[in-house]
Amino acid sequence: MSNSLDYIFLSDVGQVRSHNEDSGGIYQTNAGLLAFVADGMGGHLAGDVASAMTSRLLSVAWEQVEQPLTANEAEQWLKEQFSSINLAVHDHANTHEECQGMGTTLVAAICTEEYVAIGHIGDSRAYLRTDESFSQKTSDHSLVEELRRTGQISSEEAENHPRKNVLLRALGTEPSVKMDVMIFSLEAPWDLLLCSDGLSDKLSTTDIESFLSSDDSVEAVSKQCIQEANDRGGEDNISIALVRFPAASNEVG
Repeated sequence: MSNSLDYIFLSDVGQVRSHNEDSGGIYQTNAGLLAFVADGMGGHLAGDVASAMTSRLLSVAWEQVEQPLTANEAEQWLKEQFSSINLAVHDHANTHEECQGMGTTLVAAICTEEYVAIGHIGDSRAYLRTDESFSQKTSDHSLVEELRRTGQISSEEAENHPRKNVLLRALGTEPSVKMDVMIFSLEAPWDLLLCSDGLSDKLSTTDIESFLSSDDSVEAVSKQCIQEANDRGGEDNISIALVRFPAASNEVG
C-alpha cells in the first residue's frame, strides 16, 4: 500500500466532570480500520458501563472479521453490530438495578482504501475533510436538531438551547434501535474526525475544519482540539477519533 492510514483516539475528562463516561478506540486489522466514539449516559456511573460495554463488544466483533468487506457488507456489519450491542446494553440495564435507563451514543466508521462507512446513533458526530470539501456527515438524533430541521428554531438558537442534551435516540434505551448508516467512496487524501458532543458543543464546524487543515500530526491536531474545548469551559468529557489517509506517495521503494 503506497499510502497508509494515520490515526489516534484520545479522551479527556474535561474541566468539570469527576469521571469520564466516554469510550472508544481505533482497531486496524486485515479487514481495514474501525474507529468509534461512544458517549455514555445514565445514572451514577451507569453511563460509563454502557459506553465501555459498547466499546468492548464492538472491538471484539471487529477482530473476528477476517477479510476486507465490500461497502455493502460494511453497511450490513454496522447495522448488525448496532442492533446486537443495543440489545446487550438494554438487557444489562434491565437486569442491573443500578444501570436502569442507561444508554450511549455511538458513531463508528469502517475505513478502507475504497470507502468509508459510517454508522451512528445519538449526538456523537462524524466530520469528513477531502481536498474538495469539509462537512459534518451525521445528523444529531436530538430534540434540538429536530426542532432546527423542522424550522421551529434557527441554527443560532440551536447552538445554546437549554435542552441541547436531550436525545431522541440512543443505544440501549429501547429493545430495538434505528441507526443511520452512510457510505462514501473516497480517494486519498482525506481526514475523518469522530467526536463526542464535549467537542462539538465547544468547537464550530469552522473551528474543526481549521484544525484539520493544519499540517500537524493527527496527535497534535487532536490535542489542540481537546485543549480548545477545555479552554472554552470543558463542561463535558471530550473524545476524538481522528483518521487520516494521506495522498499516495510517488516515491519508489
